[in-house]
Amino acid sequence: MKQILFFIIISIGISSKSYSQIEFSKKFKAIPPINKSPKFKKVVPPETDIPPTYTPNVFKSPEIKTPGSVLKIGEASTINMTPKNDFANPGDVYMDKMEKDLGKTLVREGLKEDSRLLVKIDVNFGEIRTKSEFFVIKYRDFGQIDGDLAKATMNESIVQERLLMKENYQQFKIFLKEGINTFEIEALNRGALGGNTAEFQIYDDKGKLIKSDYWENWDAGVKGKFVIIRE
Repeated sequence: MKQILFFIIISIGISSKSYSQIEFSKKFKAIPPINKSPKFKKVVPPETDIPPTYTPNVFKSPEIKTPGSVLKIGEASTINMTPKNDFANPGDVYMDKMEKDLGKTLVREGLKEDSRLLVKIDVNFGEIRTKSEFFVIKYRDFGQIDGDLAKATMNESIVQERLLMKENYQQFKIFLKEGINTFEIEALNRGALGGNTAEFQIYDDKGKLIKSDYWENWDAGVKGKFVIIRE
């Protein structure tokens, strides 16, 4: 009997303890841990306007624009690092001026023909009447020796294909037919210092001076024409 009673008491105690634990577990809520991590305040920097800078235009053409030196964040750079020959040489300006001044000085001193005064149309040296069988043509460069060249034709046939003007007179002959003869001198080039320039003298078969004249500052291709009538 005592054993049965002890067993009943034990059973009741165990049941009460289990019920208390169940009730306690339903009512109990865990307290979360305190967050002790530091808090940082987000700081937004103020917007500032950066003044643009201007790079000098070092291109030869004034209409070419240089790229700006300020790039915005997020924009792709348009600067091309490939080397080009579009940049001007600062010395070119001074060199051009020196060449122009030198050219003016040479013209003023008679050492260079003025290219602005080039003769570009053919010249008629007039008509010559003679009884001579031939003429002797003497020629020379009366200015600076700069490589002037000429060609001589008689009645459309070449007499002298390449006459180089020198300081001293040189000469050749032209033979005349009865009636009208056409004699022409053609400038083959410009000289190194300007137009084609030469002096000439014409003698008959007796050594008599028939005509003396010159051509000055001829452009290449200009011709001087003589009409010679053998009577």
